Amino acid sequence: MAAKKRFKRIAVMTGGGDCPGLNAVIRAVTKTAISRYGAEVWGIEDGYLGLIENRMHPLAYDDVSNILTVGGTILGSCNKSNPFAFHVRSGKSVRKKDLSDLCLEHLRQHDIDAMICVGGDGTMASAAAFAKKGLPVMGVPKTIDNDVWGTDVTFGFNSAVTTATDAIDKVHTTASSHHRVMIVEVMGRYAGWIALYAGVAGGADVILLPEIPYELDKIADYVHARSQKGKRFSIIAVAEGAKPKGGKPFVAKVLKDSPDPIRLGGIGTTLADQLEKMTGRSCRAVVLGHVQRGGTPTALDRTLATQFGHHAIEMLMKGRINRLAVLKNGRQDSVPLSQVAGRIKTVPKNHPLIRAGKAVNTSFGV
Repeated sequence: MAAKKRFKRIAVMTGGGDCPGLNAVIRAVTKTAISRYGAEVWGIEDGYLGLIENRMHPLAYDDVSNILTVGGTILGSCNKSNPFAFHVRSGKSVRKKDLSDLCLEHLRQHDIDAMICVGGDGTMASAAAFAKKGLPVMGVPKTIDNDVWGTDVTFGFNSAVTTATDAIDKVHTTASSHHRVMIVEVMGRYAGWIALYAGVAGGADVILLPEIPYELDKIADYVHARSQKGKRFSIIAVAEGAKPKGGKPFVAKVLKDSPDPIRLGGIGTTLADQLEKMTGRSCRAVVLGHVQRGGTPTALDRTLATQFGHHAIEMLMKGRINRLAVLKNGRQDSVPLSQVAGRIKTVPKNHPLIRAGKAVNTSFGV
């Protein structure tokens, strides 16, 4: 499909895990395309799975009204369907098959000449591969993990941090009442952005990040030192991908039919058992899990998602294709999709918030 200055029929899809703000992007993309450029917009159902199975439908202006504040995605999503390596079952065996040409044929059947992909690093890797095949593609960075390379922030992150901070606030009272060590495990995969921001915002005493392997004895000593000073409880915010020095992240399960088969988790419970034995103090773990993905988006995520969706359409209509809409230094910008594929953004060890946390005596387990 050759690049054009203007596109008449555009498809939009939401891939990967859900998060607050997806509907705000769908709304911005659809309303901008229709009202500003007279283009048609089609919604692909359930991410790349809907593209593989040819499930898509037109989106009218009224279809995307009153969805700005709604969490999740009206189009549905799927995080197990890589069109370039789709798991096909034959009897008891499973093999990977490249169905990307079939996907392009489905788009041609509906006269769709460009696609907007809303997702994280996995979604963008496939988007970049479709761009190489000649399909004009635009990317919008979505993930609660804030780990998409090339952008200062992704929408969905602020909502997740708000939820996690609220949880940390709430465990303070029960930790204080029972004189316990309360461990709050948050999402983030291999990036510690949620743990860092929610931990600092919630006043966590210890924050454990994937980027800074921790030493268990240092955490135990820190908890003991607090109790010696009359602090009879401690709060620990831990990212699911955090790992001990010289060790590996804790794996909850492996999904063989997923493009990203490793599912992290379990560090909170393990850490609680270890610290209870080492310190003699009552320890409890709270795993927030998918509650961080749910609910209505914050005002920040609504506006950010709207900006991203609008920016993606504007770039597309100006012929600046195969790019990811990003926010850099507070300004709307873009980077080539080819640069985003296969990369994630982790927390720098010299991040200002880490320095600020250390300055107020927060431990990072080292």
